[in-house]
Amino acid sequence: MKKTLLSAATAVALSLVAAPAAFAHDACLDEACHTLSLIDAGDHAAGGASAPIEAQRFGEWGIDTAGMDPSVRPGEDFFAYVSGTWAENTEIPSDKSMYGSFLVLRDLSEARVRQLLEGYQLGDPAGTDNAAKLAALYQGFMDEQAVEALGAQPLQPHLEAIRAVASKDDMARLMGQRNASFGSSFFGHYVGDDQRNPDVYTLYLSQSGLGLGDRQMYLDEKFAPQRERYVEYIAQMLELAGWDDPQGNAQKIMAMETEIAEAHWTRAESRDRDKTYNPVKFAQLDTVAPGFPWQTYLAAAGVDYADAGVIRQDTALPKIAKIFANADLDTLKAWQAFHTTDNAAPLLSSDFVNAEFEFRSKFLSGQPEQRERWKRAVAYASSAMGEAIGEDYVELYFPADAKAKMDDLVANVKAAMGARLDTLEWMSPATKAEAHAKLKGFGLKIGHPDEWRDYSALKLANGDVFGNAERAMAFEWDYRKGRIGQPVDKGEWGMTPQTVNAYYNSVKNEIVFPAAILQPPFFDPDADPAVNYGAIGGVIGHEIIHGFDDQGRKSDGAGLLRDWWTAEDAAKFEEQAAKLGAQYEAYEFPQLPGMHINGRVAMGENIGDLGGLTIALEAYRRSLDGREAPVIDGFSGEQRLFMGWAQVWRTLWRDDALRQQLVNGTHSPGHIRAFAPLRNMDAWYEAFNVTEADPLYITPEDRVRIW
Repeated sequence: MKKTLLSAATAVALSLVAAPAAFAHDACLDEACHTLSLIDAGDHAAGGASAPIEAQRFGEWGIDTAGMDPSVRPGEDFFAYVSGTWAENTEIPSDKSMYGSFLVLRDLSEARVRQLLEGYQLGDPAGTDNAAKLAALYQGFMDEQAVEALGAQPLQPHLEAIRAVASKDDMARLMGQRNASFGSSFFGHYVGDDQRNPDVYTLYLSQSGLGLGDRQMYLDEKFAPQRERYVEYIAQMLELAGWDDPQGNAQKIMAMETEIAEAHWTRAESRDRDKTYNPVKFAQLDTVAPGFPWQTYLAAAGVDYADAGVIRQDTALPKIAKIFANADLDTLKAWQAFHTTDNAAPLLSSDFVNAEFEFRSKFLSGQPEQRERWKRAVAYASSAMGEAIGEDYVELYFPADAKAKMDDLVANVKAAMGARLDTLEWMSPATKAEAHAKLKGFGLKIGHPDEWRDYSALKLANGDVFGNAERAMAFEWDYRKGRIGQPVDKGEWGMTPQTVNAYYNSVKNEIVFPAAILQPPFFDPDADPAVNYGAIGGVIGHEIIHGFDDQGRKSDGAGLLRDWWTAEDAAKFEEQAAKLGAQYEAYEFPQLPGMHINGRVAMGENIGDLGGLTIALEAYRRSLDGREAPVIDGFSGEQRLFMGWAQVWRTLWRDDALRQQLVNGTHSPGHIRAFAPLRNMDAWYEAFNVTEADPLYITPEDRVRIW
């Protein structure tokens, strides 16, 4: 439903809107996941005594020419040509598993938010003052001594509730409460726009229950070291929690999760919007997926007032329900104790924090050092009240003229897309008419929401890190769960203004650009226009193309999931998409033998990159209005445009993080995105005189041409 510029794994790393702790390691495996995140800047000048933190500009006209490596031919390695010297001279910071343009902006946004949070004064966080609430969140988290003194004490009521479980019904009740607590579930549930009735909210049910993320981590032999270390981690967490027989229970939990993994759909299958829309009456769930106490679960989640919803993986849920029915109750209790402890660990004393970091960040992603406490405090406060911070962020960092310039850019790129539609030889007039109607219906959100989230009902307490996290989760779920069957809030944002990202929402048929991404190297109003068209123009185009990628194309201009393609046109589209997928799957990663991009999983993003840059180039050409583009420092306009695109995708990876991206991510790695779409664009070959002698050369007849 929502498609983002970054992968789930990368977005977690880059976004300041970190998911609540309850969701931190139960990563949603579906495209339909929502990232939801919040104050009155006039009343709370939020650190106004400090000067605003300015963004760094890139070179004199938008490109960091000092970071280029001109000794490399563009057709040999375009990433190295644009960013080779930068890559050679840049070290990944010790508290990161990857680094690049997105992370530079993330660090900037993080520092700005820190300045805001440190300006808020303690008061009554149970009242209506957002500043007092944010101060309670941030300062409470920063009081490490107080958190350390509590040890595991905040976790004990949760563990006692698990120990008190006497039946499968009791366990289903705990699972149903997972959205408002630190627990976990075999099934995910969330409220979102109904894909076949876009004006109304519905409840979605999906597969869940895995602590390692994707099923491949459990079933592929090459991930045996990760599985072995995961069992050790489960035992470690159970021991910290004081649970009986940590070693034995860890083995049983792993065996049960492996069964669940076997039942899970693949990530590619879970992307298919046709197959993942399966309406169900809740009264029929006991028949559809027998063995799980569905009515108890729905009542505990607070959604039993509704009579119907949507199942995403319809053949997986019955298998998972059967696993639950056959599971030993003590194993289920140990499983719940582990996941509750795992989810809560970042908010507990250092023995929990360090154990969670050592496995999840250091071992799985190769991050050498824990992030400083203030950075984690920023993420903690942002996850609870992101829009409240965002209101003050916008006051300082999003001038009105930035929106006006973005409006013009989007209009030009959108017009270019319309022109491209008219020239497509492979598409019939009937499908073109529908495509134009969809493009016309595109919504646009830039910078920040028009109306800010009301947090007055969120009652927090000073000095209660753990309790405040739980109150924030409960507040958020209360906000969501009452919407089923209600009209969709079309003005709502899925990201906060301080988030460095962008997205397309297929059900709302809209593209969204938070304020934090609208700065160098993505957007610099004083930079060369060609660079801006290659950077933010390519991003705009990417999000527009999501409405026409392999899954986005399945909904119409009103966001309704329906087939508006002729069979012949759809077949031609699929043929070109398959060629593109094969290109990406052919890329090799020498440091990770046997690892490849999953072409089907990354298909939408790869189509978005190719189509997005194609229409950005068209928009740039149209912006010249027949004039000759100037030459700057020896570079033509189109050369600068392609360089602007590649500069955005500067990325360095630790090997373990790259492995995680290839397994759990939905995007190709950034250093691949810097050059892969260009290989299918004739203009790139012409701009840089790329020939058959160059490794990146693709013959004209083999180049993929979709949008």
